[in-house]
Amino acid sequence: AALPAGAAVEQVVLVDERDRPVGVMEKLAAHREGRLHRALSVVLRAPDGRFLLQRRAAGKYHSGGVWTNTCCGHPRPGEPVAQAALRRLREEMGISLAVLTPLFQTVYRAPVGGALVEHEYVHVFGAVWHGDCVPEPAEVEACAWVEAAALRADLGLRPERYSVWFRRYAAMFWERMTA
Repeated sequence: AALPAGAAVEQVVLVDERDRPVGVMEKLAAHREGRLHRALSVVLRAPDGRFLLQRRAAGKYHSGGVWTNTCCGHPRPGEPVAQAALRRLREEMGISLAVLTPLFQTVYRAPVGGALVEHEYVHVFGAVWHGDCVPEPAEVEACAWVEAAALRADLGLRPERYSVWFRRYAAMFWERMTA
């Protein structure tokens, strides 16, 4: 698809297996080639332990219509990852926070349809928060607060409803996400 006039091509930071920058590449090209790049995810939970999930907009270039963690994205070249996470939270969900807590980092590689591959070194952040989300319609179809036990059960029963990365987080880092 052509970019609107004046729109910038989004760049991602290519990294090695230790998260050291090795270059910059256009985001879609990095996903077409399956190049390892830096990414971020945010997991928000309410004081009662419920997770704030989003359903990705159907028109997203991959994984449209599936449920996932509160938000995700990529830091821009030169942008600190924690700052990028706060930016993406505002852009995708209309939520402004002052700080997020680092939860874990992981690397994964998975096909996501349309001949695209997610190969990401992901920094995952969390926070306890409760309020209304005002999702950006081009990014997010819906948001919902989901009880942790019900979410874990549904991930086991209907994994196809969830993003490949969120399934990985839940399988490998559930205790860190629910602590």
